[in-house]
Amino acid sequence: MARDEDLKLKWNTLVEKLSNRFSEGEDLDLESIIYLVGVQELGQLNRGFKKDEKLNLMHIAICKLLEPYGYYEFDFYDEDGWPHYTVKDQLPNLKAGEQSVLMKEALVQYFTQNGYLD
Repeated sequence: MARDEDLKLKWNTLVEKLSNRFSEGEDLDLESIIYLVGVQELGQLNRGFKKDEKLNLMHIAICKLLEPYGYYEFDFYDEDGWPHYTVKDQLPNLKAGEQSVLMKEALVQYFTQNGYLD
């Protein structure tokens, strides 16, 4: 139970910090934070994105976030600077709540490793 409480505390801290920086009064949700990771990983911060590009940014983020778990491996950058990943292992069938916990855990780990979260 302590692990769950630790994740909840770190997740709430992360949401608060990111919301204060990137939102206008409302807390960012899980998908918004995943999107921010995608933009960060692409490295093209000062531009707008089309709808299909936004979906690709979310895909980039999910691959990056789940890479430490052995599900994806970075492959290459294409000519436009977009990272591409190879599937290394199929994701297990998880219930919606379990998926959410996995992504929150991966996001907390990502932002901790990048020095944004203590």
